[in-house]
Amino acid sequence: MSRDDDVIAAAKSGDPDAWRELYRAHAGRLLVWLEHRSPADATAQAEDLAADTWLTAAGKVGSFHGTSEEFAGWLFGIARNLAANARRSSGRRRTSPSATIAYDADLPVPGPEAAVAGDDWVRSALTALTPRERDVLVCTEVVGLDVARTAEALGMSHVGVRVTRHRALKRLRAALGPEPSPT
Repeated sequence: MSRDDDVIAAAKSGDPDAWRELYRAHAGRLLVWLEHRSPADATAQAEDLAADTWLTAAGKVGSFHGTSEEFAGWLFGIARNLAANARRSSGRRRTSPSATIAYDADLPVPGPEAAVAGDDWVRSALTALTPRERDVLVCTEVVGLDVARTAEALGMSHVGVRVTRHRALKRLRAALGPEPSPT
């Protein structure tokens, strides 16, 4: 069992400065991770899941033992569980919000090149991966968690994280096509 560092000990005693420090260190990465996961519920937003995660963490911090870096894996594990609960409840509710979009026949229709640019390409490439591969890549490459924190957050072994990351990167390389030969 790890010993609590000063920040965790202060957070357990309710110190708002310690909570601010933990929030600054992990909130941005948590939100990015939740935004890149498969949507749990059509009505649930990543911001809502992140807020629920912080609320749950505040209520359960007394049971956490470790450093402020180890806190990341614990926090992401809470978020994973809340997202899974939202996904299950979404299946029971079968909600599907829709927006009415006005159609203007005079507006030009973008060509296929516009749909494959920038973020759209990245998102489409990530959707080609399995949910587990996508989660591992987002944790390691986007959020910047190390293998140990990713394993803790996703409930996987360290070896499982490394193997899944390797397979996901191999799939993405294959999706990009052959590498150009040096001239």
